[in-house]
Amino acid sequence: MKINLSDNGLNLRFAPLTLMRPISNLRMGILTNDERWKKFIPDAEIGFETEKYLSRKFPSLEGGIAVNACVIPNEDFVATVFNLNKNQGLFANDLWLAGKRDGEKVEYVGDTPVILSQRWHLYTLNGKVLEQDFDLLTAGRTSQKLSKSNTLIGDAKRIFLEEGAVVEASILNTNTGSIYVGKDAEIMEGSVVRGGLGMCEHSALKLSTKIYGPTTLGPHCKVGGEVNNVIFQAYSNKGHDGFLGNALIGEWCNLGADTNSSNLKNNYGMVGTYSYEAGKEIKTDVQFMGVAMGDHSKCGINTMFNTATVIGVSSNIWGGDFPPKYIPSFSWGGSTGFEKFRLDKAIEYANNMMNRRGLALSEDEIAILTYLSEG
Repeated sequence: MKINLSDNGLNLRFAPLTLMRPISNLRMGILTNDERWKKFIPDAEIGFETEKYLSRKFPSLEGGIAVNACVIPNEDFVATVFNLNKNQGLFANDLWLAGKRDGEKVEYVGDTPVILSQRWHLYTLNGKVLEQDFDLLTAGRTSQKLSKSNTLIGDAKRIFLEEGAVVEASILNTNTGSIYVGKDAEIMEGSVVRGGLGMCEHSALKLSTKIYGPTTLGPHCKVGGEVNNVIFQAYSNKGHDGFLGNALIGEWCNLGADTNSSNLKNNYGMVGTYSYEAGKEIKTDVQFMGVAMGDHSKCGINTMFNTATVIGVSSNIWGGDFPPKYIPSFSWGGSTGFEKFRLDKAIEYANNMMNRRGLALSEDEIAILTYLSEG
């Protein structure tokens, strides 16, 4: 089966997280959508319908059935898509879900899947998706044994340790959500975790970390301090003390020691945030929103972010006062002002970080950064 996961023209709505990837490659819960489809249909080929500048790294498949990438698939949805014929389109009321957009209209009647429509839904709906992913990944399998040095509160069946996972001398509470510790991931001593928590392979909670779920650590992320309802995509670090709440962190980001982000306005009102789709700040329907940071961006020690700050890709922020709430891609500076971060230096610095993990920017990724720097 060939599947093309379609951004459906909404890529910018989820920026800055989607400036370097399609919507279907965003991580929430434990998995990305392209990973979920492979779990449901292991022999499926996955392609992408996305922005032209991303299509070299994320190509589409000729003859693949189109599926809305904002839909988090469940068993009923997958089965319904699998049984569509070539002339049918699957809809929920007037929302296109899969198949032919102008074909015979079929109304979806299965178990309602999670459908994303705004960037902040990644964290507001993360708990529901995390539980779904936990069940998908652990069904019929046995967890590694939890060390007796830990204190477990809640149902032991809602904690799962993959091969090589290490958890010692920590307090783990599954009453508020499941806890998944991926292959070779580690929760270091003294940590306190209120689920849900999804830790992907080779991720780590540093000593005495405090986690309020639902929180997701993508592969190779290292996190410390106090974290509440945050998603880290992959290879990103918040290794020290400082608070981060209701936040979205891209890949290859680094938050300096004692970085703190506000996630609530002083008047307790609904937040406004920069929208790449609208090209301006928009009002939202949420009260809590922290920082959204694009790939390869970093901030120095003691950085402070206002509620709902949005940072593009390859930016470097430092200084002792609050920077602006919107920081464009390739910005270098802080509260006193910014200058343009040169593309060659951005590539050099990105590779410096990636080389520590034995990796480097691919030609496709350099092409994406070049496009964004010129945009």
